[in-house]
Amino acid sequence: MAQKNGVLVDKDLQALLASGGLSVQTPLAPGQVQPASLDVRLGAVGYRIQAGFLPGKGHTVAECIEGLQMYKLDFNQPRILEKGSIYIVKLQEGLALPPQVEGSASPKSSTGRLDIFVRLITDNADTYDTIPPGYTGPLYLEISPLTFPIVARMGDRLSQLRLRQGEVRISDDELANLHAQTPLLKNVDIPLVKGAAVHMDQGLWMSIDLHGNPGDANPIVGFRARHHTQPVDLARIGGYAWRNYWEPIYRNDCDPLILYPEEFYIFASREGICVPPSHAAELVAYDTRIGEIRVHYAGFFDPGFGFDTVGANHGTTAVLEVRAHDVPCVLKHGQPIGRFLYEKLLQPPAELYGTGIGSNYAGQSLKLAKQFLME
Repeated sequence: MAQKNGVLVDKDLQALLASGGLSVQTPLAPGQVQPASLDVRLGAVGYRIQAGFLPGKGHTVAECIEGLQMYKLDFNQPRILEKGSIYIVKLQEGLALPPQVEGSASPKSSTGRLDIFVRLITDNADTYDTIPPGYTGPLYLEISPLTFPIVARMGDRLSQLRLRQGEVRISDDELANLHAQTPLLKNVDIPLVKGAAVHMDQGLWMSIDLHGNPGDANPIVGFRARHHTQPVDLARIGGYAWRNYWEPIYRNDCDPLILYPEEFYIFASREGICVPPSHAAELVAYDTRIGEIRVHYAGFFDPGFGFDTVGANHGTTAVLEVRAHDVPCVLKHGQPIGRFLYEKLLQPPAELYGTGIGSNYAGQSLKLAKQFLME
């Protein structure tokens, strides 16, 4: 019988745990298994290191840490991770994958919105955020807060895994067929984009919203991070007044809006995005075709994101973390700024992304990380 290809869903991840393919130092926490991804947790031990690294073939992460560590950190207690510093932490999860299963990692949504640069590393790795087929061994996370210092502790979840079996990414033709069955975009100008032309070129493209709510005279359309702030404790949900950390960007500031290097911005997509229950999606973080701009550090979108069988609330805004590279860049309303790649699932998940499983950003509009209290 031919091997079935697809992204592993919640039921597959639970089966992997039962079979020993996924190992955990402490029992999985509620909500850690998502519809088509797995949150991974910081372990008890971390290190401040001199520089980021990849171990390369024949080398373990632990060997490399020995030569680069500056000091050791005990994450049984909350620890401040300083802006611009680099840390590495062994995760509570480890893998012993079947030979046909591989994976990748991506920052969680809140991690991206806090501008925390995180990358997963495995033993023998020569690329970040990549889990080779049949990998057996520990997992580590490289962490570098780029905008705010943060407070982290054992059990915090900064990254997530997506495991795959075989070729899972669908072609543009398959994407067009999927869109014909279930509209994947809701546009502010066209309530449900079904028969209309949709920009599909190596994925589904979406654009930036710099107009905001048309009913407001001068709405907030984005945020620019402030410098030299107090630390953000990852565990303090709704614990910080957003204006102490962010400067609002209003519609009237956007003619034109110039993005400057070393500044960090939050914007929203002009379109509402849908990921139907049969698929998962990933937003490409950096594409030279849109200019020297990095968009969306947190790339995984689980099945059910923006999906509404009735259609009234079909399509959810994607919140975008944006940083200009090297030179200032002009950003205009409606400018294409990112593309979604869709992947088929191994089987339907037991649960879908949404408020029913406590998803923090279900039905979102322009929204900062969950640590900030929005007025």
